[in-house]
Amino acid sequence: MKVSVYNIQGEATGRKIDLPDEVFGIEPHEHSVWLDVKRYLAAQRQGTHKSKERSEMSGSTRKLHKQKGTGGSRKGDINSPVFRGGGRVFGPRPRNYDITVNAKVKRLARRSALSAKAQAGSIIVVEDFTLETPKSSAFLAILQSLKVADKKPLTVLGDYDQTLYLSCRNLAKADIAPATDLNTYQIMNAGSVVITESAIQKIKENCE
Repeated sequence: MKVSVYNIQGEATGRKIDLPDEVFGIEPHEHSVWLDVKRYLAAQRQGTHKSKERSEMSGSTRKLHKQKGTGGSRKGDINSPVFRGGGRVFGPRPRNYDITVNAKVKRLARRSALSAKAQAGSIIVVEDFTLETPKSSAFLAILQSLKVADKKPLTVLGDYDQTLYLSCRNLAKADIAPATDLNTYQIMNAGSVVITESAIQKIKENCE
């Protein structure tokens, strides 16, 4: 698949670059994408939730009244879940939400996500660029020149660039990542994917 290469002014350079068909031209495998996105979102959960159950409450354990003969229900002590301030029945406990997905499935999911974006015409290739100093307005101007500023753009770089990362960090709808850290959720969550020339080969290596 050949696509045009643009500069940061949003102008076509007249050159075209070949996107590897084994990464950008396969039939998307939806189930693998679903599994990898589910794995990513599960890993974001801290799992530190906790509520006290009946045996963990600090209230008195004295039986409130005798079991029979009062006409009332059997309540036990003040820590009973039937009372306000009592323990919680089957409350949440700390747990690990991580799920395991095979490495081959992860790679297939990344290829499927990139191929889906390519088929939708949502991938733009730009020349490698950087900024002299971190500046959100300068980075936003580049996205506006490429006409993707309002499309939840994901910018994929060949290598980590601290200046570009800091420039993008304050933009609510924009995201940025080096090709080696690219994951399925980022790709699917983006409206447009802006890829620098140097990132294409590393994306291929990350998906093989």
